[in-house]
Amino acid sequence: MDIVDRLDDGPRTFARILDIGAHDGALSRRLRGRAGVEAVIACDLSPAMAARCGAPAFAADEEAMPVAENAFDLAVSALALHWVNDLPGALIQINRALKPDGLFLGALFGAGTLTELRQSLLQAETEITGGAALRLSPLPGLQDMAGLLQRAGFALPVADVDRVTVRYADPFVLLRDLKGMGERAAFAEPAGRGLSRRILARMAEIYAERFSDPDGRVRASFEVVHLSGWAPAPGQPRPLRPGSAKASLAGAVGAVERSAGEKAGHGDG
Repeated sequence: MDIVDRLDDGPRTFARILDIGAHDGALSRRLRGRAGVEAVIACDLSPAMAARCGAPAFAADEEAMPVAENAFDLAVSALALHWVNDLPGALIQINRALKPDGLFLGALFGAGTLTELRQSLLQAETEITGGAALRLSPLPGLQDMAGLLQRAGFALPVADVDRVTVRYADPFVLLRDLKGMGERAAFAEPAGRGLSRRILARMAEIYAERFSDPDGRVRASFEVVHLSGWAPAPGQPRPLRPGSAKASLAGAVGAVERSAGEKAGHGDG
């Protein structure tokens, strides 16, 4: 898991860990085996999933977790926060749950995920019905997440992205995988008319025409946004103010620095 790999890159140990949206507890079990870990508390919206995580675990909405302030050294979340309705509020709660200088590491699907399926469904439904309903859940972009970490009060926030392409025999195998992952769209109100067999068949044709490889397999893009941020604490490193640098990039590379209005010429004459 990438979250565990990122922890391995640093020397810091974390005694008390909160796993948010723990699914079946796979990440929690990995973390419980790490040096210095005293407790990993798993939380999931589904009571059935929370029961699979092993004690200690509890079921709760990520938007209203019954967690005390300053209770954890590390909070993690793997592919769960893209389901949260109030993501800014959830990030603020995570920040409050961390001790000063505690770390948050998260991963969630980003806006580029399943772009091939989105485009194919949109075109197919528009062709057949003259309009299209929202069929896939909206997902946050990389810049959105960087801004949300700052708004939630995290120090030294970082957001980066991994892009992964998975190939399938046909689009319907992809749809079966999404159903098995529990990643079908869920909306508070009905998204509109259902998807007919005709629309799905046309979607598959468009998908194969536009997004297939020479061997006939189709591509599905997944964009995973990785987040990290620290609960504020005295003595933490802080980014420099813009314009406060004491050395120029031009000087470092041996170039001649000119003002914005000065034109470069071939000589003085």
